[in-house]
Amino acid sequence: MLLLGSALIYAALGAALDRYGQRPVRGRFDAIVVAGCRVLPDGRPSMALRRRTSLAVELWEQAIAPRIVFTGGIGPDAPASEAAVAAAYAQRQGVPSEALLLEERSTSTEENARFAAELLPEGARVVVVSDAYHVLRCERVFRRYFARVRGAGSLGHPWARLRGALREVLALAAYGALGRLG
Repeated sequence: MLLLGSALIYAALGAALDRYGQRPVRGRFDAIVVAGCRVLPDGRPSMALRRRTSLAVELWEQAIAPRIVFTGGIGPDAPASEAAVAAAYAQRQGVPSEALLLEERSTSTEENARFAAELLPEGARVVVVSDAYHVLRCERVFRRYFARVRGAGSLGHPWARLRGALREVLALAAYGALGRLG
């Protein structure tokens, strides 16, 4: 019975994280920062990276911020950085290159935030885009580097979201234990 109760609490926490990331974004910001995500070995963006990029483009089209910062270095099997692949995808959706900044060194959420902060003026206000279940951790980490942070979450397939949300519960706990949450 204790095991079942623990599993239900764990699943409820994952679902709550996913719901948290689905809140609408309002207001004006200095930049939209897209958390890096996997690039496929053939150089195409993964589904998650496409969803994150498309959400960032939608927010940019709504004039939430004048620029988009794409983050993410080169993964183990990828021919190009996550940032470069996402930027090319955004340009195909009509975002001009002058509205884009690329941070191509990061390999983690912490580095996404730290290196993106180096590209923007001190005191910048940002919207950070990731998967909905990842938004809370992104907001907390990015608040250590930016004056104002609001998260925006993309939505994938329900099973992928559930799997990601359950993994995120553990990641959030680990970041908290390491003191990485602002």
